[in-house]
Amino acid sequence: MKFISWNVNGIRACVQKGFLDFFKEADADIFCIQESKMQAGQLELELEGYHQYWNYAVKKGYSGTAIFTKQEPISVQYGIGISEHDQEGRVITLEFEDFYFVTVYTPNSQDGLARLPYRMQWETDFLAYLKKLEEKKGVIFCGDLNVAHKEIDLKNPKTNRKNAGFTDEERGKFSELLEAGFIDTFRHFYPDVEGIYSWWSYRFSARAKNAGWRIDYFCVSECLKDRLVDAKILTDVMGSDHCPVELDFK
Repeated sequence: MKFISWNVNGIRACVQKGFLDFFKEADADIFCIQESKMQAGQLELELEGYHQYWNYAVKKGYSGTAIFTKQEPISVQYGIGISEHDQEGRVITLEFEDFYFVTVYTPNSQDGLARLPYRMQWETDFLAYLKKLEEKKGVIFCGDLNVAHKEIDLKNPKTNRKNAGFTDEERGKFSELLEAGFIDTFRHFYPDVEGIYSWWSYRFSARAKNAGWRIDYFCVSECLKDRLVDAKILTDVMGSDHCPVELDFK
């Protein structure tokens, strides 16, 4: 099975930049997007052979997620069941026979870390949500987690140490997630690989210089470890300030 996750930074813009060509070529079993930045009815995507599930933010042109899946799920849940967190369209959960599949767009801590306290609460509640799902079956979750975990995960760790996405607090929360029994699949296969990123600022020709961050992930429950085949970061795919990430699963 092939799973793909991509922060498209506005699906309507991304469609103008070749999204559908990549979608067809990828032929994923499950394809997730984050930061759709749209409301219901603003775009009709013709994705033959796929069931579509969208979670829109209340605020227009902001956040939002979607999952496109070939196999129809047993059940679908939008959000994590906490109203404070469920206004921004950040989570969709599909239940299949032997695992839950979750896509997430983690809140950004923002300039000046204005939203860091909220982000910390989100992290605690989201992990509790994942662990609750795990009581029934293994969990695969993916998306833009808005954190580079280790220094190896971004080009300029020294100068970014207290910036959103690389604070000690955010990195600590990701460590907690791993300690709680989840596997960062890319690092599972490539523990020491450097210079592979999934997001680049639009400023300062960052992508051309590969001055990026690895902030998009596929993570899985420990119980699914034997089914992992490979994890990839598709750095050649353009159309957003992020590139897609992939999980190959048996």
